[in-house]
Amino acid sequence: MLDELLAAWIGRQRWFGGKGRPIDSLSIDSDVVIQAGDPCLRHLIVSVWQEGSRERYQLLLGLRRELPEALGHAYVGTYPSGGVQWAAYDAVHDHELTRWVLESMAADATTQDIRSRHLPGVEIDTGQRSIVLGAEQSNTSLVFGEAYITKLFRRLVPGVNPELEVVVALAARGAPHIAQPYGWIETDLDGTPTTLAITQEYLSNAADGWDLALTSVRDLYNSLPGLHAAEAGGDFAAEAARLGTATARVHHELRAAFGTGVMTAPEVKRMAEDFRRQLGRAVGQVPELREHVPALERAYHRVEELNAEVPVQRVHGDYHLGQVMRTTTDWVVLDFEGEPGQPLAERRALSSPLRDVAGMLRSFDYAARHLLAGHAEADRLEPKAEEWAERNRSAFLEGYAEGGGVIAPADAALLRAFELSKAVYEVVYEARNRPTWLSIPLAAFRQPAGLPQG
Repeated sequence: MLDELLAAWIGRQRWFGGKGRPIDSLSIDSDVVIQAGDPCLRHLIVSVWQEGSRERYQLLLGLRRELPEALGHAYVGTYPSGGVQWAAYDAVHDHELTRWVLESMAADATTQDIRSRHLPGVEIDTGQRSIVLGAEQSNTSLVFGEAYITKLFRRLVPGVNPELEVVVALAARGAPHIAQPYGWIETDLDGTPTTLAITQEYLSNAADGWDLALTSVRDLYNSLPGLHAAEAGGDFAAEAARLGTATARVHHELRAAFGTGVMTAPEVKRMAEDFRRQLGRAVGQVPELREHVPALERAYHRVEELNAEVPVQRVHGDYHLGQVMRTTTDWVVLDFEGEPGQPLAERRALSSPLRDVAGMLRSFDYAARHLLAGHAEADRLEPKAEEWAERNRSAFLEGYAEGGGVIAPADAALLRAFELSKAVYEVVYEARNRPTWLSIPLAAFRQPAGLPQG
């Protein structure tokens, strides 16, 4: 009965990865009673089968005899048990039940197979009340007061989540530019310790990098004709440079914490071949890419011609303006879990730091052109968008160099290839999800090769 109830409900959740495909079956792999009584809290791990493939998800299920009106939006269905008709609901929205998260971490508590831990030397105020952040797609985040944020990983993959691994290692080094970790929750999945949640410092007075960048772009678009980005109010270049410096320092700390390696020349060539295969698949899905294939092929060929080893290290892996926050003192980097859709081994693998640099450069282009989609004066504003993007890309690279990041002239081909590969991915994504935004990543193929000029 409960599995049928959850199967009907789970497909409508924004964090569910199988939207648009029928659910063949759902089974409950683990059911741990965290808190008995009324209300009751149960921790579930469920397997969802679709088209022969299996994905596992984590649920916090609440049960009440009577569901308060304030929790009506979290209602899953009626669940009969023990002669009682219980109202089942998504318990992440119930602050009475989510107290377990902080309390269990503070106590290093273990409930059956669910283990909660806190970092040595930190104190956790368990009296904070939680609310759910509504912006996330693949996870659920709970904010406790103005002190903590707990990320609950909905889709589970066996193993330690890279975000937990990275922030704990960097915090142990006293690294700047990260949010202080406090604790985590884990279980065993397929015999492997697996991260269920992580709690970090909540940056209550910080501003999202994407929002700050869009404010700057909006100010430029609303400025007088002929006014340049450097002259308009809200110029972002100084912040872009500080962000570049912070990025270089994070890369330094990642090298110190996890070591380095090299990608051999044959491995570099194989990476270029991967770029080509990605392009071939993308052209089959998005015909607008076809005219850019010759330029992309030339860019990838330049990577093959490098014939040199490439330094690699742990990187962020999904770096863009939405992953950074500006506090009152500096930039903080968040979400080190990498691309959630990729296998865990790939997310933990060493890579070139230029991959992160390229991701942020693409993000500046997105910020510059985001407001042009559907804009009545897009053609008039396009030169301003290009100027804003170029100014901030250059400022970011200058800040990266000042922070100790190394991008030699010989790295231009590799950086460009990473950018183009990211843009190809974006083209496919926009064609599937936001066709009116397709012009944003397509603009990347009109940019000249080489490093932006400062």
